Amino acid sequence: MFEDANAWVVLVEIFEAVLQDPSLRITYLIINALDECITNLLMLLDFVAKQSSVSSRVKWIVSSRNWPDIEAQLERAGHKARLSLELNAESVAAAVAVFIQQKVDQLAQEKQYKAEVQDAVLQHLTTNANGTFLWVALVCQELKRTANRHVLKKLAVFPPRLDDLYKRMMQQISESDDADTCRCVLASTAVLYRPVTIRELVELVEQLKDVSSDVREIINLCGSFLTVREDTVYFVHQSAKDFLFEKASHEVFPNGAEDVHRGIFLTSLAKRYRGR
Repeated sequence: MFEDANAWVVLVEIFEAVLQDPSLRITYLIINALDECITNLLMLLDFVAKQSSVSSRVKWIVSSRNWPDIEAQLERAGHKARLSLELNAESVAAAVAVFIQQKVDQLAQEKQYKAEVQDAVLQHLTTNANGTFLWVALVCQELKRTANRHVLKKLAVFPPRLDDLYKRMMQQISESDDADTCRCVLASTAVLYRPVTIRELVELVEQLKDVSSDVREIINLCGSFLTVREDTVYFVHQSAKDFLFEKASHEVFPNGAEDVHRGIFLTSLAKRYRGR
């Protein structure tokens, strides 16, 4: 549904009709991480800029990195207020603190932490988060997989910065028994132009065919970089994908990203001809 050449036009017409509906009450539309939109970003920006002032009952909240092309497009919006998180560090820190408390309470309940363990986790996250929600989420994700008896020891190895945390996770992957398979999964997922289904990933990554029943387990080993939603594999965040290209390319793409592209192309071509 809505996948043919006219999909965008149809969806825009439907959405415009909704926005202009006189019975529409005060509505807030939130677009998070606009900079992570890869396909037809300019079309989306143009739509947001035009529609943001169509109805006083509709409020748009858009978050994005400070990319000049995005800023230039959104400047066309009629009524807007810009909020820079860099200039509101205290507000961000307060929000992260609430997030930390929530995540620690959730962990403590699920894992049945003792009071001293819960306090240690809370203290470590609060001290090292540096206003980064994603860092907190990734650390908590790792702690969720950690036996209670090892939590305090595990806390000591979590570096405080996001890039350093990614490096630590890459090191863990490299030391695992499935290191080569994980690297192939990361490489293939990184060069693809859209999220890939688990079934497609098995077809594209040769190493997964021997462990097809354990694919989710393999993806979980890449858990600080990848996540699965409804049988589709996504990067946890654009920064995770950026890290692979900018800071770990020698590990993930030892022969270059072009070589991974070539392998995927040849595999796809071979399957197409076999299907005839």
